[in-house]
Amino acid sequence: MERAAGASIDSAVPLRRDPDWLTLPAAAGRWWSLDLPVKNLRTELTARVWSPAQETARVLVVHDGPDYDKHAGLSRYVAASITAGRIEPCHLVLLPAGDRFDWYAAFPAYARGLGQEILPRLTDRLSPGRPVAGVGASLGALAMLHCQRRHPESFAGLFLQSGSFFQPRFDRQESGFGRYLPIVRWTGRVMRADDGPGVPVTMTCGSLEENLANNRSMAEALRAQGYEVTLAQIEGGHDWPAWRDAFDPHLTALLRRIWPSGHPPHHRTTND
Repeated sequence: MERAAGASIDSAVPLRRDPDWLTLPAAAGRWWSLDLPVKNLRTELTARVWSPAQETARVLVVHDGPDYDKHAGLSRYVAASITAGRIEPCHLVLLPAGDRFDWYAAFPAYARGLGQEILPRLTDRLSPGRPVAGVGASLGALAMLHCQRRHPESFAGLFLQSGSFFQPRFDRQESGFGRYLPIVRWTGRVMRADDGPGVPVTMTCGSLEENLANNRSMAEALRAQGYEVTLAQIEGGHDWPAWRDAFDPHLTALLRRIWPSGHPPHHRTTND
């Protein structure tokens, strides 16, 4: 496998194991709700937020958030990893998916809503003036990158799992999906770009997935555009157990990189 400038070597497929954070002590914190009016989508979303007992300005925003927590135990991972000293304390924001097959499929109105309304409201409340880390899987990963390309100042880094970066040479089997062509057109524009608003990005994709080829292709393109990319080929397929098992070490490593221990999160600005 190739080493790219500014990026790590793609990792080999690890053996599947039960993550230890399932049984480690969890940091104290509280759950609360935040209403998010989104004029671009003519709706209002209610995010579930977990805040640690420690004061912090770090924020982790998650697409398909309630499902990530229900099926992959994301809040358990965060709380246990804080207690273990693996990551810095952070707020965990679980965004509901809404009409995900439209909103998350390279939909400009959603990118505007996330970048111009949702994230500014979150940062005003939780971390004034500081960018957030974004997490998404499948279409949720696509939507997170889509927004980052349009609003790069909002993001400190991205954790993208099994992204649906459809390309005709790899994904003709997906052509029956209603927003296949908008995704293909947007992905093509990203692939052809000379540079990009680079931030640290960790991508994971299962060795059994149809998405593996398009994730490899997207990782290569982003690296060439100045993103610091790590692509981890993991065991399993396009499912919650595979995504859950990749949190540690891959999400852990990303968060340690963008939120170094003992230092406040910095504000990163880039040009599109």
